[in-house]
Amino acid sequence: MNQPARAATDRCPGVFDTHPAADGALARVRLPGGRIRPDQLEMLARAAADHADGHLELTVRGNLQLRGITDVEAVAQAVVAAGLAPSSSHDKVRNIELSPLTGRIGGVADARPLAAALDDALRADPAAATLSGRFLFGIDDGRGDIAGRRPDACAVIRGDTPLAADVLIGGTAVGSATGTEAIVRALIAVAAGLGEVSPGAWRVRDLDDDSRLRLAELIAPTLDPVIGADPGAAPVASEEPIVGWFDQDDGAVLLGAVVELGRLPARLAEFIAAVQAPVVFTPDREILLCDLGEGVAETVVRVLAPMGLIFDAASPWAQVSCCVGAPGCSSAHAPVRDDLVARVQDGDPVEEREHWVGCARGCGSPAESHLSVQATPDGGYERRRR
Repeated sequence: MNQPARAATDRCPGVFDTHPAADGALARVRLPGGRIRPDQLEMLARAAADHADGHLELTVRGNLQLRGITDVEAVAQAVVAAGLAPSSSHDKVRNIELSPLTGRIGGVADARPLAAALDDALRADPAAATLSGRFLFGIDDGRGDIAGRRPDACAVIRGDTPLAADVLIGGTAVGSATGTEAIVRALIAVAAGLGEVSPGAWRVRDLDDDSRLRLAELIAPTLDPVIGADPGAAPVASEEPIVGWFDQDDGAVLLGAVVELGRLPARLAEFIAAVQAPVVFTPDREILLCDLGEGVAETVVRVLAPMGLIFDAASPWAQVSCCVGAPGCSSAHAPVRDDLVARVQDGDPVEEREHWVGCARGCGSPAESHLSVQATPDGGYERRRR
């Protein structure tokens, strides 16, 4: 991977390079595919309670953030001890979105091994450490949920035996690859090629049409030019939230939930970890508890719903999200969290996905179409569809 010659410093926060927000240091913990073990979640929850604001903040990429950190070193040590930052040099480049239900409900194939192979390859490549913390990889198991978010480099699985996938650059299919190694190689080639065709670009969306064409031509030698399916006929993922009770293909139960403001209290996170089940955080800020027996699932709902875990897909909190707003962010024009809580409590129906932000930066905005509610300097809000 070529060393990019960028004019600006990548200020995306990580574990070892935190962001100095108005409410204290902010650390972002990358969870490739949004996956985390119960013991890892418990350790993060303790770190949030002991050294931050007592919450784990869910991000639009299925990662977790700790805000208001009072002891950055202690948090970093906890994250490392949990095995969630296996490489300090590659901490911020492990941005991998994965179909949340893959391997459990539907999909062409279980995409989890492919995501793990990509993460391993990234960490094994010294040059990958130069990649922007904004660059996003996607692994779609064929249902279209991740491809629809237009990651910078995305593999959409088209066949299981052998494993085959179309490779997309910024949402456009450019070829295909067969076998885990070939698919991973193609995805990393997209990231490497970005720095070569446009050293100042952070993401594929920063490129003009000519540069995108050059990027596609650059990675062509790693691809089979035949695309498995007409990109225009690609599956369209359901827009329904993954919230509620779902039967897995193997007969187990998957529970999907959300929390108010996308903030998971540390105490509630500890109770989730105590279930001793795999947990997945989705790009829509949902929390999935997987591989449950029916009796355990019933107990989880009975115990955790009163604690703030929302299992009702009709809840407004399944459709609304926001940035931190004021006073946590010095750029924000309004206390966005307070205003969003008031909006939900007013009882007006939420008829489409809404994301509330405190300024034009639009932090945490969903990749899919949504209603953006942006605070203005005069204290009001401007609404527009994006």
